[in-house]
Amino acid sequence: MFHGPVMDYSKLPESMQPKYVYSALSFDAVNQVFRDGRVFSSSGYDASIGLFMGKTILAMQDKQHREHRNLVSAAFKSKSLARWEPAIVAPVCNALIDEFAAAGTADLVREFTFEFPTRVIAKLLGLPEDDLGMFRRCAIQLISYNVDYKTAFEASAALKDYFAAQIEQRKSAPTEDIIGDLVTAEIDGEKLSDEAIYSFLRLLLPAGLETTYRSAGNLLYNLLTHPGQFPAVQENRELVTRAIEESLRYETPLTTVQRSTTEGTEIEGVKVPAHALVDVCIGSANRDERRWERSEEFDIFRKPLPHISFAAGEHTCLGLHLARLETRVALECILDRLTNIALITDDDPHIHGNPFRSPTALPVTFDVIR
Repeated sequence: MFHGPVMDYSKLPESMQPKYVYSALSFDAVNQVFRDGRVFSSSGYDASIGLFMGKTILAMQDKQHREHRNLVSAAFKSKSLARWEPAIVAPVCNALIDEFAAAGTADLVREFTFEFPTRVIAKLLGLPEDDLGMFRRCAIQLISYNVDYKTAFEASAALKDYFAAQIEQRKSAPTEDIIGDLVTAEIDGEKLSDEAIYSFLRLLLPAGLETTYRSAGNLLYNLLTHPGQFPAVQENRELVTRAIEESLRYETPLTTVQRSTTEGTEIEGVKVPAHALVDVCIGSANRDERRWERSEEFDIFRKPLPHISFAAGEHTCLGLHLARLETRVALECILDRLTNIALITDDDPHIHGNPFRSPTALPVTFDVIR
């Protein structure tokens, strides 16, 4: 722990700027914050990102959170995931590779990692491909609310209007997609309100698109820039899962989230007052040298030890199984189709950004596996 903000809140409207800011940096501190939702509340999202997305499960607590999470999680049941892999995720990834394979060179961010989560989400939601550009643009505008909050409001309104039409279509003609599942989801006679569905879908876009495309880009970059590790995964597919988890630890795609204290408390000997904002530094926690030997090294051969990239406690990422599935299938499709992949380093591609981190380009050359 240390006293002082990790995030820059000065660009927010004055009414949204916090008075007290602390930072949880170690694995134990971050884990404590995530697992004590009573003291470290996520309700502050109502006054920040909630202004643009509406009331989402990110900000809900206790019974309300459990009920909404149970309703929404029905759309991500394991039976659906098993169906989505061969029917949607693998075909999307292979279709993208088809588009650049013959060239022998590609920018894997622009032509692959940035594209495949968007196309997958569109198909899972049952949306027309022609709308991809619109909701990708709105997703980026939403998560950039601390830079341009007026544009974020406009994006939020546009998405509400768009999803309202999609919901009405499914009320009269049910569909087998996530929006259809959300419209019909029911537990103990209760259904989700239209407003709750709008809010969840607005959350799903940046959550599903941003973090997945960034984690896939980070994974490919890490494998290609650490000698021997990409060939090892290509030769031994049992290393794929290890590589994904090590990359999520080493280069966490979302490095920081926020909580606020409901009462005075203490974290690792530091007293934190009530009504303080806590930057929960996931990226720092995942490199805690007290938990991992050689924590600053990327090593897919290390003994697996759970990271905290998907949070913990009641607000553990709802889409973590889908994210892992998408990343695994994307890597496996690359491994099945391409070989002798080499990163072109002329323009110094690298991972950067905060709180979202990833490479902006991955120019490569390759051979096609015949």
